[in-house]
Amino acid sequence: MIELYTWATPNGWKASCTLEELGIPYSVHPIDISTGAQKEKSFTRINPNGRIPAIVDHENDGFAVFESGAIMIYLAEKAGRLLPVDAKQRSRVLQWLMFQMGGVGPMQGQAHVFLRYFPHRIPEAIERYRNETRRLYGVLDRHLEGHEYLADDFSIADIANWCWVRIHRWADVSVDELPHLRRWMSSIADRPAMQRGVKIPFEMRYSPEDAEKDSRLLATRRTVTS
Repeated sequence: MIELYTWATPNGWKASCTLEELGIPYSVHPIDISTGAQKEKSFTRINPNGRIPAIVDHENDGFAVFESGAIMIYLAEKAGRLLPVDAKQRSRVLQWLMFQMGGVGPMQGQAHVFLRYFPHRIPEAIERYRNETRRLYGVLDRHLEGHEYLADDFSIADIANWCWVRIHRWADVSVDELPHLRRWMSSIADRPAMQRGVKIPFEMRYSPEDAEKDSRLLATRRTVTS
């Protein structure tokens, strides 16, 4: 049995969606990051960095794994799926996984912070991270023009990138002019395992309708303050 320590974030969904897609039995321990629960000693014994998600594999002597990408690789190798064994195919998956971890995640994450949570509005920072997020989406869109998935077959690379791109409205980034990205997003969203995975550890409280309304308010705010 796998124990999953997580919260409702894109990185958290990367782990739960992977577990759901692989059909690996697991239990869930919600770690409420809004209260600082991720910094408590009971959790930092599992992840010294105090970040979700993390897992403990009791079928492997209680082995703990932290960092969402490392968790995905570990689970895929454990199940023998979603990560090819052929060197070239495996490298393609890992390249797109690292693209998310080193690009989409950090840039979109900063867009969220400066747009939604930073105590002072800094337009230059907001635009810098929104524009870079949009540029990275463009890289995905161009690649997906000739590919059904990011690396041949459906893989952990698709899960990782989708878990971030699916909440593009939260960063106030439009995908209207990215048809190949939208096609890919829709295809992955139709997978039952993905639908289950993004409800972990509970139903997402921020709906697409809320995000669309909020984006309109943000647009109005930019017009008023510009």
